[in-house]
Amino acid sequence: MTSRIYLDNAATTPVRPEVLEAMLPHFHDNGYNPSSLHAEGRAARAALEDARRRVAACLGCARKEIVFTAGGSESDNLALLGTARSLAHRGRHIVTTAIEHHAVLHAAQALREDGFDVTFLPVDESGMLDPQQFAAAIRSDTIVASVMYANNEIGTIAPIARLCEIAHEAGALFHTDAVAAATYLPLDVDALGVDMLSIAAHKFYGPKGVGALYVRQGTPLGPIIHGGSQEFAKRAGTENVPGIVGMALALELAMGERTQAAGRIGSLRDDFEEHLVQRISGVRVNGAGAPRAPHISSVSLLGIESEALLMRLDLDGVAASAGSACASGVIEPSHVIAALGLSREWTQGVIRLSLGRSTTPSQVSAALQVLEQAAADLRSFSPVPA
Repeated sequence: MTSRIYLDNAATTPVRPEVLEAMLPHFHDNGYNPSSLHAEGRAARAALEDARRRVAACLGCARKEIVFTAGGSESDNLALLGTARSLAHRGRHIVTTAIEHHAVLHAAQALREDGFDVTFLPVDESGMLDPQQFAAAIRSDTIVASVMYANNEIGTIAPIARLCEIAHEAGALFHTDAVAAATYLPLDVDALGVDMLSIAAHKFYGPKGVGALYVRQGTPLGPIIHGGSQEFAKRAGTENVPGIVGMALALELAMGERTQAAGRIGSLRDDFEEHLVQRISGVRVNGAGAPRAPHISSVSLLGIESEALLMRLDLDGVAASAGSACASGVIEPSHVIAALGLSREWTQGVIRLSLGRSTTPSQVSAALQVLEQAAADLRSFSPVPA
């Protein structure tokens, strides 16, 4: 191949040129501390608050309901740890799912170690959570529930608005990790009904290391990082003004292009999957039949190990990622793939290909050709026993 094909946009996206250009002045000419009272500090503060207003407009909320963080993982941790500790006097039960991002799962496990009771709900074979099962899990002492908007590995979209209604009827708060959803799905927090929502800039062509947590006014939320009184006393530390400015512009651009981009990329993804199952035997599309984010395609290939396939794709110029991780030399399915309840033969050869704004039909066609040849070769050279 003469040029590489990047199909790992669900992991991270490159910064858009116009976003980088907007950030640059805040590294030098306006690179001051927004908490300082002098003119230079006030200029940085003005840029920070303008970015906050713009992010809030994209989410349909008030400026003071946006808390800037270092990314999606911190936003998820702040949402769970901050609310659980603030509401421990009222109850100590938390509800989430088995396919959440590790930022949510590990935060929930940390709370369990602190004496909280956590329910990890299962999903069906397509990765969907049953709202009735969710409702049955909510108890009188449930203080917060956290369900991912769109799954970052298989793309399935949860019925967030309905789940919020159920949680609120029982008096519980509701948080959603919208990190994988932010580029292509609507983010109006009132339409969703959420009390908290996490995003990360590097998923929608902004810089890495910056994110935000929407916190509905009146939601009890204590800090998990202690120090100064920045971010309405919810997140201590000097704000990353260049990153925040970049995130605001990147989010505006993503929301402005969302409908058109989702349609184009979803069509490319559907064509890819249709031709994949036609041209390669022993293929399963994970999450097929469920509503999915348009840019994510998780596929299982019989008789192939994920690691070997990814290495082969990389050598042939295609960047992708796995739905499995290597631990102690043994390929194990990721927690998301394991939660689908598939037989072992379908969990060994899982890869995720995620499209982006620069993905073209010719790239998808070329990647499909590479994948077809790689699958044939790997099955011939080193078949994996079923």
